[in-house]
Amino acid sequence: MDFSYIVSEDRIRKAIKEGEFDNLPGAGKPLPQDELESVPENLRMAYRMMKNAGMQSDEPALKKEMMSIRDLLKICTGEERDNLERKLVEKEHQLEKLFQKRNTFHSSPSAFYKEQVYKKLK
Repeated sequence: MDFSYIVSEDRIRKAIKEGEFDNLPGAGKPLPQDELESVPENLRMAYRMMKNAGMQSDEPALKKEMMSIRDLLKICTGEERDNLERKLVEKEHQLEKLFQKRNTFHSSPSAFYKEQVYKKLK
């Protein structure tokens, strides 16, 4: 163990004994659910960094919803199917707005891959 680790642990133990962590806001409450739980663990930190930098927002959740809707479309019929198709179109528009907001696929090199990316998402 290095020196900084030992010093840090010692300070934490001392603060616990002195009661500095007592009565903190949110003490005893469950932690909020991780919004990136559907992202593989080895990619979560990168997604968090991108989100904090303003490069990514609701994209993973939006893509997951679209995949779920597509799965449901395979087994639904009638009015339910119509409702799901409307939801899917709405989600596709939201994704398009997100891409436009970030200027994704609007530069000439990246526009080349736009159709390939959309085919993968479908």
